[in-house]
Amino acid sequence: MSATFRLQIVSPEAVVWSGEAEMLVTRTSEGEIGILAGHEPTMAALATGSTVVHAAGGETVTVAIHGGFLQIAGDEVMLLTDRAVLAEGDADEARELARAMASEEDGG
Repeated sequence: MSATFRLQIVSPEAVVWSGEAEMLVTRTSEGEIGILAGHEPTMAALATGSTVVHAAGGETVTVAIHGGFLQIAGDEVMLLTDRAVLAEGDADEARELARAMASEEDGG
């Protein structure tokens, strides 16, 4: 079994996903970042797009994210998002969903 870390994906409305993860891939304003257990402490601004969680036990969860912040401290990772929605499909579907959320916010 791979090393894991505690992950929470939180929006103002709810905790969208919480649990043990082996890997997280998300987009920041600087580009895509992959996170494993033992990652350096980091804070970053989240970009609109998809987030893929490789949960402990083999489950893969895809989340559409619209803005917010990423915080890594020890073996705890938190995504504080403006908006987040679990996506039914893959990362491409999550990106489309995130773009739609951004478009709604922009009024168009």
